[in-house]
Amino acid sequence: MENLSISEPPPQMGPPQMGGPPRPPPQQPQLPAQMFTTAAQLLDLTDKKLIVVLRDGRKVLGVLRTWDQFANLILQNAVERTFLPPGAFEASAAPESAAQGRGLYADIPRGTYLVRGENVLLLGEIDLDRDDEPPPGHDKIDADVMAELAKTKKAADKVVEKARVKKLSGLGFEGENMGEILL
Repeated sequence: MENLSISEPPPQMGPPQMGGPPRPPPQQPQLPAQMFTTAAQLLDLTDKKLIVVLRDGRKVLGVLRTWDQFANLILQNAVERTFLPPGAFEASAAPESAAQGRGLYADIPRGTYLVRGENVLLLGEIDLDRDDEPPPGHDKIDADVMAELAKTKKAADKVVEKARVKKLSGLGFEGENMGEILL
C-alpha cells in the first residue's frame, strides 16, 4: 500500500489518447484504519469480544456485531459484570473466600445489548487467552447472591449518608434536597 497524505491533491485525468476517449483517473486506494478519527475506527473491532465501560459505571462484555456513525454499538452474548471490592460487605453475609480480603464479582447475562454511543466511556478488546480467568483479586459468585450483597451494602450506605447529612445540618450546612419549599 502506498503512503497517503491528506495534503496531496487528487489525481487528475490523464491526457486524451489519439483517436480514443480520455483515460479515467487511477483508482483511489483505500485509507488505512489509522487515518479514521470517527466511529469508523470501530471497523477493526467488529466481531471481537470487547469490554465497554459506560458513563454510569456499568461494565458490559460482549461481541461487537455492528455500529453506526454515532458509535451506537450492538453487543451479542453480552453480560454485565458487577463488582464488590474487599471490605464492602459484611463477612457474615459473604462467601468464605471474600473473608480473606478478596473482592467479589458476578456476571449477569444480558443477551443482545444496544449501547448508545454517547454513554461509552471506555472500550477495549478482551484477550481471549485470559478471558476465562477471574479478575485479579476477585472471586466469582452467583448473580443472585451479588444482588443481595449489593442491596445490603446500599442500605448500609444509606444509613451512613443519613447520619452524615444530619451531622452537617447540625453544623449549619444545607445539603441537597434539605431546603424547605416556601409557597
